Amino acid sequence: MEEKPSQELIFRDQDFCSELLKQLNILRQNGILTDVVLCTNDVEIPCHRNVLASSSPYFKAMFCNNFRESHQEKVCLQGIDPGILLCIVTYVYTGEIIVTVENVLHLMETASMLQYIKLFEACSTYLQDQMTPDNCLSLLRLSEILHCETLNKKAKEMALKRFPQVAISEDLKELCALELIDYLGDDELCGEEEQVFEALMIWVRHDLPGRRNYIHDLFKKVRLQYVHPTFFLHFIANDSLLQSSPVCRNILELANRQVFSLYSVSTPDVKPMWHVPRRYSYREFLLLVGGRKDNQETTREVLLFDEKTNQWLNLAKYPTRLYKASAVNLHSNIYLFGGIPIGRGKNQVSNNVYIFSLKLNQWRLEEPMLVARHSHRSVAYKNYIFAIGGIGQNQEILNSMERYDSIYSVWELVANMPVAVLHPAVSAKDQRIYLFGGEDMMQNPVRLIQVYHVSRNMWFRMETRMVKNVCAPAVVIGDRIYIVGGYTRRVIAYDTKANKFVKCADMKDRRMHHGAAVINEKLYLTGGRCLTFDNAIEDSDSLECYDPKTDSWVSKGHLPYKLFDHGCLALQGVPCSSLL
Repeated sequence: MEEKPSQELIFRDQDFCSELLKQLNILRQNGILTDVVLCTNDVEIPCHRNVLASSSPYFKAMFCNNFRESHQEKVCLQGIDPGILLCIVTYVYTGEIIVTVENVLHLMETASMLQYIKLFEACSTYLQDQMTPDNCLSLLRLSEILHCETLNKKAKEMALKRFPQVAISEDLKELCALELIDYLGDDELCGEEEQVFEALMIWVRHDLPGRRNYIHDLFKKVRLQYVHPTFFLHFIANDSLLQSSPVCRNILELANRQVFSLYSVSTPDVKPMWHVPRRYSYREFLLLVGGRKDNQETTREVLLFDEKTNQWLNLAKYPTRLYKASAVNLHSNIYLFGGIPIGRGKNQVSNNVYIFSLKLNQWRLEEPMLVARHSHRSVAYKNYIFAIGGIGQNQEILNSMERYDSIYSVWELVANMPVAVLHPAVSAKDQRIYLFGGEDMMQNPVRLIQVYHVSRNMWFRMETRMVKNVCAPAVVIGDRIYIVGGYTRRVIAYDTKANKFVKCADMKDRRMHHGAAVINEKLYLTGGRCLTFDNAIEDSDSLECYDPKTDSWVSKGHLPYKLFDHGCLALQGVPCSSLL
């Protein structure tokens, strides 16, 4: 006979486990079959050894090994709050517990001790949800005591990312010196050095007698080379507490000479400052200011390019539409000055100066230039901005140069350039401002390098066949000044140490009226006007990158629109949080 296949039924009772726990809890509450009593602070809680051993490695080790607790009727758990212990026992028998602001710290500490890992992590998640800049430092300390990695990561991230708010919290005042030193020295701290300085001074003055001896160790964590010179001059240089420390006085003297001296850092009597990189929060951005866009209309727009995300963002427009203005960056601000205001009468040349703050995403009016000018060049060196040449109010080519002191917000005239030229390539390096080429009043290219010595306030000139550029930018990378195009595809680098020119890889197009800036030791070229093979002029929206290490060009995409005669600047700073 043929055997019939066996018929099997697998029965699963979905409620069995929860019902079993429920019945065990009833037995516990009525003291039935309980075989151990947990004691703390004169409070006794009857339990079942097998339930406790099944729920926790702590109790399993206690009851399943040859420890004395394995046969004791009562087990004392020292240092545990009775209410917390009862909550945890109830959790063991029901799988439920109420976590509150009042009990979470004790619950977490006890869960850690008794090795209830899921309860421990639930408390960690609860604290992370309650975390604010005001309490993250306390939670960071707690996470280190309890060895909670998830809470530690979240608390540290908030402490670093939200530093401006954390710096004014009461928690910061309660840190020990070593904790504050580690915190302020972290490369990923998202704050400006001025805020770092203010935070350490608040901490020290909170308990001056007990903390003043730590001032020199804390002060070393302020990266003074990135502090705005005006802030340094008014709030740091003459601070009485810093002056009372010999170590701080030495740091201040070095920083003072480095920040305010016009002399080269290689001068024997001026030692270079310590080389500490900017914090991770500081980022480099490419900014395009104004210029003439698609329809050749002069624009007020300011564009920011984030290399990390490959995105373009629109920033606050500058107040007045300006044609042929000049832009330069200094101390993480953009200075826009001169030009011809559109719509204010024919050829009315401006001497206005506007400053843009990336942090605030705002423009403001600053002290005007002494001479109204447009089509001029500008360059920043140390704490100064130089406005060079251009065309004046009466349409004359100017050979004058003036200097803006960013510390005291004043302009002064300095020595005139030897030869008045328009549209040279301009750059500054080691106390010298270099003007390469340009054109004369007859629009003929000038084969000339004009060099201004900043501290001596004097010019000298060098004639060379290598220079024949007009409407070309120049940028500094290392010891070389790169002159990019100018009615040509050619790129040449002037080695300031060897005093010689080096030929570099050509651009794809013959280009002029374009922009160039350096980000992460690479040259970024933006827009401009290109000459085709038949000498037609085409406006460009290209974004290209030159790597001096490989001597090669690559495309980085396109600008949002065709653009030329614009300011092209690299800016370092902490942007307004609403921007990124």
